[in-house]
Amino acid sequence: MSLRLGDIAPDFTADTTTGRIQFHEWLGNGWGVLFSHPKDFTPVCTTELGQVARLKPEFDRRGVKVIGLSVDSVESHHRWEGDIAETQGCAVNFPMIGDPDRAVATLYDMIHPNANDTLTVRSVFVIGPDKKVKLMLTYPASTGRNFDELLRVIDSLQLTANHKVATPANWKSGEEVIIVPALSDAEAAVLFPGGWKPVKPYLRLVPQPGK
Repeated sequence: MSLRLGDIAPDFTADTTTGRIQFHEWLGNGWGVLFSHPKDFTPVCTTELGQVARLKPEFDRRGVKVIGLSVDSVESHHRWEGDIAETQGCAVNFPMIGDPDRAVATLYDMIHPNANDTLTVRSVFVIGPDKKVKLMLTYPASTGRNFDELLRVIDSLQLTANHKVATPANWKSGEEVIIVPALSDAEAAVLFPGGWKPVKPYLRLVPQPGK
């Protein structure tokens, strides 16, 4: 069965570049990002791992743990990390899962049944503190992932998990948000005593809570 948004992220035990982990235990009570790569020593993924390493302080600031996965061995990952540090100017500073038997990739439905080799194993999963999958993205092999966009989505997920709001198209942290339609005006008045901008009865804009 395919993994869907809202499902519990499958737990697993695996070797990583920083030691053996049990995934749910490693996540703890916080947010996590699991992102996968088709194989080691691939050009697009080399740039992606370098970018995530550079952005790790931003993930840390949001309380998000990051972990990578590739269908090669941990030993191969360690060799690849040397190339990443050399070419990207930043050493990998998060664990990488070794998955040579594709056990985790299969568990997370990363390998499309019609794929050649492992070229479609380029997925991203954002997992909440409740261990449920909050976001799934799958990219083609030719297109590098946008990790600034991933941070933007995490900002939205964390905000909307704690407040009865949604975020509009192209929203960035600090901008106006939408009161969820499930709230009546009377209920909204309690939560948002400063009022809101009524564009339509179903589209009520308010400043971002906490800003």
